[in-house]
Amino acid sequence: MSSLLKATSESLDPAEVAAQLLTTVAGWIPASAWAVVAADRTGRVSVLADRGVAPEMAVALPEIAALVVRDRRPVASARLQDDARLASAFGGAMLAWPLESRGACVATLIAFDRAPSVRVPALSGPTRRRLSLLLAAVAPSLDKTLVLRRVEALSVTDDLTRLYNSRYLNQVLRREAKRAQRTNRPLSLLFIDLDGFKLINDTYGHLSGSQALVEAAAVVRGSARETDVAARFGGDEFALILPDTGNPGAMAVAERVCERLAGHLFLAERGTPVRLTASVGVATLPDVAESPEELVQAADSAMYHVKNRGKNGLQAAVRTSDRQEA
Repeated sequence: MSSLLKATSESLDPAEVAAQLLTTVAGWIPASAWAVVAADRTGRVSVLADRGVAPEMAVALPEIAALVVRDRRPVASARLQDDARLASAFGGAMLAWPLESRGACVATLIAFDRAPSVRVPALSGPTRRRLSLLLAAVAPSLDKTLVLRRVEALSVTDDLTRLYNSRYLNQVLRREAKRAQRTNRPLSLLFIDLDGFKLINDTYGHLSGSQALVEAAAVVRGSARETDVAARFGGDEFALILPDTGNPGAMAVAERVCERLAGHLFLAERGTPVRLTASVGVATLPDVAESPEELVQAADSAMYHVKNRGKNGLQAAVRTSDRQEA
């Protein structure tokens, strides 16, 4: 156990700490599946590590974690689907323990058995004491890594829209540009500027303007793919990084962004529904740029081309030499 405590105390990754914890307890306690889950400030549960967790077990994780956090003590169930405290359809048994640090439950350790038990499962006295000591020792390390992860997330997240901020956008763009050049794969960037956004601030006030930005961010994020990186570049400008995506694919995403923004009814909940459109510039490396800086300039220039021709549309960037020849 000493080697585990040393490793977890030195780690800065909550997933690594959780995985090391599972490796240890799985050797002590026979169970079909294991998971360590943590809840953020909104109550959303994230799985830090798991072993053998089937889909029907995964569905039960948030409820079990919430129960442990509420009671702040170990929770057990002989047959989950018959447990009035839970809405789980899983028919097996479960044991769960809180990991507490600084007077709060920072995570939950959960063990599943595929077969239901004839009685509520329990550990022997020595195993229970051993596990309690382990969890008490590991919890502060896990707490530390979770706090660091939250601080890191805040440093790269836009306060208003909860998209990534421009600082993180530039970091990812540099990293993805290097990867694209190394693997000879394309990389595309979309610059998205809301048309006529100033009118919302002038007409309805800055609170309504902020709400419109939040809604626009959700539309942009919802229009992107899982592998894309969405960010607020500043003001009413957004950006999307599209790894492994050439110009045709990027133009398809840009068209989807334009259509969904134009089709969204902004500020409807405030009783002042308005429509907004967007001007979108698309640039692809290596087609029109050879560096992250050139890619940003090309996407920005293409976006302003849309603005100058009447807004509400998209434009693919071309190389400077091609524009001069034209």
